[in-house]
Amino acid sequence: MKYLCIDYGSKRVGIAVSDADGTIAFPRTTLQNDAELVKTIAALIADEHAESIVIGDTLSHGGIANSVSDKADTFADELAQTTGLPVERGSELWSTMEVSKLATKGHEHDDASAAAFILQRFLDMRKQSSTHDDA
Repeated sequence: MKYLCIDYGSKRVGIAVSDADGTIAFPRTTLQNDAELVKTIAALIADEHAESIVIGDTLSHGGIANSVSDKADTFADELAQTTGLPVERGSELWSTMEVSKLATKGHEHDDASAAAFILQRFLDMRKQSSTHDDA
């Protein structure tokens, strides 16, 4: 199954996609969070032939909402309604820190890389879960 992942921010939104088998995540693009965002992402979903959407969970480590949480939840609902695809949450915890480590090693920090980090963690956890279910 191919996934499209969103790292939702109040100004910018990072996008990543998986391979067709849903095993490897790739940074795709960074979009401005504007009035056309849902429409733009819906077009990307069609172009990428994505079958499911993962949105970074904006809650803090303690499960506490932050200034973006309500907007991200509303956005997730609108995107699910517009696309008809399932929307799942992926942990955002430490994603910015991990991507920032890459920036210090000569790679540029960008929101698409953060989305790829979130998506790869999500895919790995799914794989781990299915491996345990098969045992």
